[in-house]
Amino acid sequence: MVSICSSVPKIRAFNRQRNTNLMLSSNCVHSLPQRPQIPQLPVSSPRFRASKLTGKSLFAPALSFLVSETHSRFSTKKLKISCFRHEESSPDLPNSESAGELLHEPEKSEINTPTVEKRSWGTRLKEAVDALFQVIGKPWTVPWTAETILQVTLLWILSFWFVGSWLIPFGAHIVGFSKESLTFRGQALFSLLTDVTEGLAGILILHRCLSRFRPLPSDWFKFSLKGNWMFDVLLGCFMFPLVNRLSQFNLDLLPVLPSTPITLSSVEQSIMARDPIAMSLYALVLVVCAPLWEEIVFRGFLLPSLTKYMPVWSSILLSSVAFALAHFNVQRMLPLIFLGVVMGVTYSRSRNLLPSMLLHSLWNGFVFLDLMK
Repeated sequence: MVSICSSVPKIRAFNRQRNTNLMLSSNCVHSLPQRPQIPQLPVSSPRFRASKLTGKSLFAPALSFLVSETHSRFSTKKLKISCFRHEESSPDLPNSESAGELLHEPEKSEINTPTVEKRSWGTRLKEAVDALFQVIGKPWTVPWTAETILQVTLLWILSFWFVGSWLIPFGAHIVGFSKESLTFRGQALFSLLTDVTEGLAGILILHRCLSRFRPLPSDWFKFSLKGNWMFDVLLGCFMFPLVNRLSQFNLDLLPVLPSTPITLSSVEQSIMARDPIAMSLYALVLVVCAPLWEEIVFRGFLLPSLTKYMPVWSSILLSSVAFALAHFNVQRMLPLIFLGVVMGVTYSRSRNLLPSMLLHSLWNGFVFLDLMK
């Protein structure tokens, strides 16, 4: 009995120790299933307790690992979000609206393509017209007004009429000569004197009316052998057959009336008489004197002056009409207008009176040689 009773406290102590170990092992297994089992330690050891094992020794590394893992995942996700936002806000990449505009841009360009082509054709046509007008030259710098232009023109018409119809015949009458009684040579000399006086009167009117505007620009009344104007003169000579055709067309359009008596001019009479001196004097009038003063008046003054109020091509045409009217011959209006246009273009391109004078002289020589046939 004593031995059994004395062993009871030992059995109870053993059972308590066994239950305590079972509790500790169960807690470790449930809290950390992936961790290796920790060796069993005696309960009596003061270094290891349940709170120490669960709070510091076992849970601290696991919690620190989980916190670092979670922090790294959140930081990575935040980095991705921040980078994605940075890419969206980057000016190099288009947003949704600009992307839509880029998608629709080919359609807009296709729609606007005919308009662009239409504008380009219109622009090309305008450039071609401008280039064509630039070929005939640019306007002059005109220091005077329309009043001076009108004054010079009227004075020249009056002087031309006065000298040819009154001054020279009156002078010949005083000397004791009559034009009808003169020989072929006398008539040729009379024609030369009249033409020279008319030219000098026109040049004197220009000098008097334009003297207050001096010094004139360098491209006014210019005579020069320099420049590439020989090609224009040669091209103008190729127009002579066309001028001759226009003369025949003008005669067919406005024929001479049958009631009008057919009279031969003094030039034609001297040619028919084959008087060499008379023919030489008429050739001097037609080839030298008339081209000189007519080009000074019509191309040297009138054409450039008109460019102040109208385009160059209009000035060429209007001065050519005035040139044709000054010859007082309706049956020769069309060829003289065309000839005036050719000489006007030549002068406006070269800004030199010598090419237009040479072209005028060649045309008169061509007519004179045609009459000698």
